Formats: sequence, C-alpha cells, structure tokens
Amino acid sequence: MFIVLVPAYNESRQIAAVVKGLSPYADEVVVIDDGSRDETARLASEAGATVIVHSLNRGQGAALETGQAYARRRGADAVVHFDGDGQFDPAQIPLARQALGKSGADILFGSRFLDAASRIPPLKRFFLLPAARVVDRFFGTVTLSDAHNGFRLLNRRALQKIVITQDRMAHATEIPALAKRYGLKFAEYPVTVTYHRYGQGIGGGVKIVEDLIVGRFVE
Repeated sequence: MFIVLVPAYNESRQIAAVVKGLSPYADEVVVIDDGSRDETARLASEAGATVIVHSLNRGQGAALETGQAYARRRGADAVVHFDGDGQFDPAQIPLARQALGKSGADILFGSRFLDAASRIPPLKRFFLLPAARVVDRFFGTVTLSDAHNGFRLLNRRALQKIVITQDRMAHATEIPALAKRYGLKFAEYPVTVTYHRYGQGIGGGVKIVEDLIVGRFVE
C-alpha cells in the first residue's frame, strides 16, 4: 500500500485540487488537518481524502507523525510527504518511486536545487537555505543539497525508523539526522517547486534552531 501524507493548515484554497491531483498516484491520500480555522478538513474529505484532524494547531512535524502513525497501522509499504499548498507536482511521484527503487535507498529527499524549473526566491536561495545547511551539519544530519524540502519518500524500513518528535518545522532537520543515526540509505531527487507564498522566514529559522537545541537537551 502506498500512502500520500499531506499536512495542512488553513489550505482551503488549494487542498481540494491537491487531493484530486494526488489521487491517481496513491492507494490512499491522507490529509492531516492541523487545527485549521477554515474549511480545509471538509474540502479535503469531499475531494476523496482520508482526513485526520488535530483539534489544536501543533505544527507540521506533529501532523506528519500523526500521518506516519496511521500509515504504520495500515501496513503501508511506502509513504510520501507532500505539502498541501500546491507547490509540488503530483505527476513527479511515480518517477520518484521508480528512482527510489532503482537506487536501493530507504528514503528519497526531494531537492529544489536539482531541478532547473524551481524558481527559488533570492533571500531563500542565498541566505536561508545556506544557513539551514550549517545548522543541519551541526545537528548531525546526512549531507543534502536541500534538507528543508517537504517532498520525501520513505519505504517501510524508513517509515518504521523515522519517528518524528519535533512538532514544528525542526522536523526537517530531525528526519535526515534520524536517517544518519539508523544507517538508512538515502538518495536525492529533483522536484519542481512553484512558490505561491513566501513560506519560512528568518524568525521561523531562529525558532527551528531553538527547538533543536531544546530537543537535544531533552534527549
């Protein structure tokens, strides 16, 4: 069974189109509504998704782990993380699955930098993403060109090993760190990203570092 996991927070404008676009490429599309205040859950359900609702907004990492726990219970062979804002192209999923199989990897990380069609905003390209790489190295992750990309494909072994404890955006650093800890084989794959809004800013980046530091001491 192949399941697409879509964390979503106030994505009523895009979520129905995202679910319908994903449906041909998955056995099940699961939308994790992370405490949205709009019609995200209803529209996702009407579009054909299985919807899991957080009563409170907990963060993208928590939403993904809720979806992963569901996928484990369902006995999924593989899952893909896919953003709910329409930035990714669902048609790239089958090619990514083929690439994962050919590579022999356990987890495939999407990369904007390997796809010429992705038009990355200058501040993100030249400041935020390079800074994120420095943080990732400090916290012991595998070396990736684009660790903070929401497109990831995990096989059954990776799904069992990657248990996300960072509720918010620090999960993007935690996941490759866990891949390194458990000796998971990984590969990168070019994915096109179409930006509809800016996304993670400098303040959010500082919060990620804070969450990672707290997480390290809690361990």
